[in-house]
Order: sequence, then C-alpha cells, then structure tokens
Amino acid sequence: MAKRVVIDEEECMGCEACIEFAPDVFEFDADKEKAIVIKAEGGDEDAIQEAIDSCPASCIAWE
Repeated sequence: MAKRVVIDEEECMGCEACIEFAPDVFEFDADKEKAIVIKAEGGDEDAIQEAIDSCPASCIAWE
C-alpha cells in the first residue's frame, strides 16, 4: 500500500513551502488561502518528506 499524504487545513498557514518542494503534490487554494493536496498518493516521497520537514505549522503528515 502506498503512503498517502494529508494536510490539516485548519493548521495550515498558507506559507506555500510545501508547494516549492513538491508542486506536483501540493497546490495553493487562493479562496481558502491554504495549501491543499492534489496528489495524495504516488508523488515523490523524498520531496514530500522535505515538505513535511519544512512545514512551519507541522500540518503535513503521512497517513
């Protein structure tokens, strides 16, 4: 089973750091002013892990 990435949107600060590391996995929702997951499975796991490690709100996780 592949890892699945999730964002706690309530905790997200909208800094867009995750988008810089994994733009194929995360996208900025301008209406919500938050990052969202657009590809929960199958993304570059190293890039996703960098996004997780760099998130100032610690709101990205593997599920």
